[in-house]
Parts: sequence; C-alpha cells; structure tokens
Amino acid sequence: MNRPLRLVVLGLSLSSSWGNGHATTYRALLKAFAARGHDVLFLERDVPWYAEHRDLPEPGFCRFALYPDLAALDAWRGEIAGADAVIVGSYVPDGIAVGDRVLAWAEGRAVFYDIDTPVTLARLEAEDCAYLARRQIADYGLYLSFTGGPTLRLLEEAYGSPAARALYCSVDPQAYPPLERAPAYDLSYLGTYSPDRQPTLERLLLEPARRAPELRFCVAGPQYPDTIAWPANVSRIAHCPPDQHPEFYAASRYTLNVTRADMIRAGYSPSVRLFEAACVGTPIISDSWDGLATILTPGSEIITAEAPDEVLSILRRQPEVSRRRIGAAARARVLDRHSAAHRALELEEILRAAIAMQGAAGELHPLAEARA
Repeated sequence: MNRPLRLVVLGLSLSSSWGNGHATTYRALLKAFAARGHDVLFLERDVPWYAEHRDLPEPGFCRFALYPDLAALDAWRGEIAGADAVIVGSYVPDGIAVGDRVLAWAEGRAVFYDIDTPVTLARLEAEDCAYLARRQIADYGLYLSFTGGPTLRLLEEAYGSPAARALYCSVDPQAYPPLERAPAYDLSYLGTYSPDRQPTLERLLLEPARRAPELRFCVAGPQYPDTIAWPANVSRIAHCPPDQHPEFYAASRYTLNVTRADMIRAGYSPSVRLFEAACVGTPIISDSWDGLATILTPGSEIITAEAPDEVLSILRRQPEVSRRRIGAAARARVLDRHSAAHRALELEEILRAAIAMQGAAGELHPLAEARA
C-alpha cells in the first residue's frame, strides 16, 4: 500500500481569488489531493492586492502560511527539504529566486506547475519572464503543464524538461452544483480583464449586445479599463467570488468562454471557467482552438462561435430543449473526466512515478548535489 505523500506548494495564491484563476484551481486540486490522505503545505507570498481581497484566509484542507519576502522562506527550509515533492507555480512573485531556493533545498522531487504555459513560453522567448528562467526547466524534475498536446513535446525537446506532463484545471462538483434559477442574463462572461481576450469579448458579447438591445448580458471580473463603452444592456459585476460562481452561471442562459491568444495558438488549454460552468450545467459558447474536442465535444457538449451573428442565432433560435441537453451533456462529461478527484488522482500518479524514477536512479538534483 502506498504511503501518503508530503507535498509543499509555493503558488501565486490560495487565499484570494481576486484577479486570478490560480486560487480556484489550487483549491479544487489540493482539497481533493488532501482527501486522498496526503499532507499539503501551501506557502503564499503576502502581497497587498490579495490581502485586501482574501476570501479563503484559512483553508481547512491543508496547512497554509503567508511569507512576507524571500528571506522569510528560510523558516520553511526544513519543510521544503523534507517533502516528497515541492511544487513551484507560475506567476509566483520573485519566482526565479523562489525556484532557485527550492532547487537547492529540496531533497524530494522539485516540480514546476505552469497554469499559464503558452504565456510562459512566449515570455521566455521574449526574455521577459519574471517567474521562471529558461535554465531552470531542465533542473525541475517534472514540468506540470496547464497545456497539453504538442506543447509537452516542445517542453522536453526544445526546453530540456526531463518530464513534461499535462495537468489540466478541474472543478469541485460539491462547490459547483446544478441550480435551478430564473435566467437573469441571456449571455454572461466571467473573467479578469486581459488585453488579448478583449477583442474576442468585443466580438462575441459586446457587439451582439449592441445589435440585440432586447437581450440581457453580463460581464463579471476586475481590472476592466474605464475607457470601455459598455452597451446599456450589459451589466457589470466588478468581482464575483468563487462561492457566487454557481449562482452566476445558473442565472445565465448561456455563458461565454474566451481564450487568451497565446493559448489559442498552442491549443489544448482549457480554462478553469470552462469546467466550472459545465459542472453547473450552463451551456457554453466558446471560441475554437485545437484540442477543444478532447475536453468537450463541439455541437453536443459545447457550442463554438466566431462571429456576432453566430452568437445571436444561438441566443435567439436555439430551442430550449437543445439548450438544456447541451448543458446536461457538458456536466456529465466533466463529472466523468474532469472533477477535482480525477485531477488529484492524476497528480498523485504523476508524482509517484517521478519520485520512483528519482529513487531508482539514486538521483540527487544537480543543485542539491552541489549543496551536499
């Protein structure tokens, strides 16, 4: 029988979901991972913008601590050294320096978990990535990637990762149950402002709203510029915390999935919002990208659209029975393959294989060997 694992995670945020999708991803994954009997410690950099919007200050499923600066990580050196695996996440403040400390201290498997893989690779090519150095990819024994498909081979062959594995986002079905609500919106969108997502939001939600003043739309999320001219029939919610996501989706006849440009180019990059909306049973209208069909089947579990007229045709002409059938089919697919419990099992299997490979080779990480 396999013994429980000791896991340390240094991630962007677990305590605050404001302005990032990392928190809900970590919450679902680590809650399910801990439920499998493993010990988890999450270390989060204490930054003012998350301190002001902390909606989970005391996670009940893992140990949690804030650290004020790099020097304060020294207090956790023993935990990092003694863990079976240590994960450093993307977008961690001072992530390169954090990674160097982990690579030097960890005696177990050092892992990089990239919830932004295409963005990371684009920044590495531009030499302006603040949280991962290209030299570190070969040093991390395992690269867990938000993006699957051809990107995994690219990480191994072009960037020197010893092992690149897909670890998609997921959803906690208990936190995202199906709800019966009177529709408040014909089409909604939930997401933080991003310049490269805005043209798609403009094309697939704002322009349809201008053309159909009789329909109701909503955009929820922070950091949208004051310069955006919102049509009168588009409601705005500055921040929708995770515990309100199910109600938000349930009040939408359809919801929109918008993918960042780098992730469209890479493909195989499903957003956490995709799984959350599907789990609630709200039908999703999405932009199209390679690999989407490996997550949800276009036409029967998700609807793709590229132009305002296509969106309006769906909103005005799709029979109610078809709308409900698509939502139910998407929920069934997510429950079957993309729940947090499924993803936690995948993480455990990936980590155990990586740890076993390290042990079989009698391997010491190069930086750990230099330290010894």
